[in-house]
Amino acid sequence: MSTKEEVLEKSKTSTKKNKNHEIVLFNDEHNTFDHVIETLIYACDHTPEQAEQCSLLVHYKGKCTVKTGPYHDLKPRWSKLLDAGLSAEITD
Repeated sequence: MSTKEEVLEKSKTSTKKNKNHEIVLFNDEHNTFDHVIETLIYACDHTPEQAEQCSLLVHYKGKCTVKTGPYHDLKPRWSKLLDAGLSAEITD
């Protein structure tokens, strides 16, 4: 086996894909901007600016990805959003 083949084989076997998921927040007619912003800061560790931008995107586009990461990190955050009365889902 040549050196080039050996290095290629090692890189193929050492690469593992960590599947990231997304929390998608959806627009609704009953939550205020302030409530959405405060909840994003609390549940997703957003800065106030990030939370405000996401709330505007949700309002005008109907939805926005508010957090990306491994499922085990997103699930408790998603639960906090739901507990606060927001509409969200975790996607692949």
